[in-house]
Amino acid sequence: MNKTVLLVVVMASALTVGLYTLPKVVVRNEDKQLSSAGGRTSQTSGRTGGRTTDSLNATASIGPTDDSQPDRSAIHEKPISADEQKQLGTLRASFLTAAPTQKEAFGEKLIAAFRAVTRYDSAAYYADLLAVAQPSERNMLRAGDAYFEAYTFAVDEQKTAKLGQKTRDFYQKVLVSNPNLLEAKANMAMTYVNTQTPMQGIMLLREVLKQEPTNELALFNLGLLSMRSNQYGRAIERFRQILVNNPNSRKAQFYLGVSLAEAGQKDEARRVLAQVKQQEKDPQILAAVREYEDRLSK
Repeated sequence: MNKTVLLVVVMASALTVGLYTLPKVVVRNEDKQLSSAGGRTSQTSGRTGGRTTDSLNATASIGPTDDSQPDRSAIHEKPISADEQKQLGTLRASFLTAAPTQKEAFGEKLIAAFRAVTRYDSAAYYADLLAVAQPSERNMLRAGDAYFEAYTFAVDEQKTAKLGQKTRDFYQKVLVSNPNLLEAKANMAMTYVNTQTPMQGIMLLREVLKQEPTNELALFNLGLLSMRSNQYGRAIERFRQILVNNPNSRKAQFYLGVSLAEAGQKDEARRVLAQVKQQEKDPQILAAVREYEDRLSK
């Protein structure tokens, strides 16, 4: 995959929630085993700005502290202010001391506060505590979602593996009782692609499409995986499938244009990318569109 395509694939998260990074393994064909199950050797943060996942910085007096809890060592894009630290400390104390009837309410506020300051693994840690204390489907699904969000932002290989396993643990629990949680299944699929059993991820995405052939998240994930392995024809099929049911999907339209360009279908690529440029406001996406337009004009 060339440098430009790698850039736009990483930029997927600017357009969608549910997939922020792509695996290093190569998907040769959806009907064959993945050629490699290698882990992430240098994971790039999925969201624009390169935010990393961890807890409060070392100056904070709150948050996880032992080795089983989120890492304090990473450098954050934006430091936590004194006021934010105070607010997090108050919410944490309220959550830890709350009566059972109020624990979920305080937990939701604490998790939201950590997410607001981009400490996604801390949000996941407290979502985990809440789910263990009150193991309802809602709380376990929230924990799975929180761990998946932290997973997508992780840059350390060991942390990525650990967060991926935590994601699967919670999603598997809720899927046992409710197999119709297709977004959870599609998210969980992407955590398998970097394990020793990557084909499980592809199989899960197929299961989602078997249950719901028009499921946008599953189609999008498979489309991105096809791009990652230079299978642009298959990627084009997936993104077109999305647009049949959701003509206003900017993310599908953008990646359709990129895939068409990489597949050498220049005329249609120009037309699709021109439509993206009219609708899109994100400056990085627009920059990528302009770069492709320049390439297509040569």
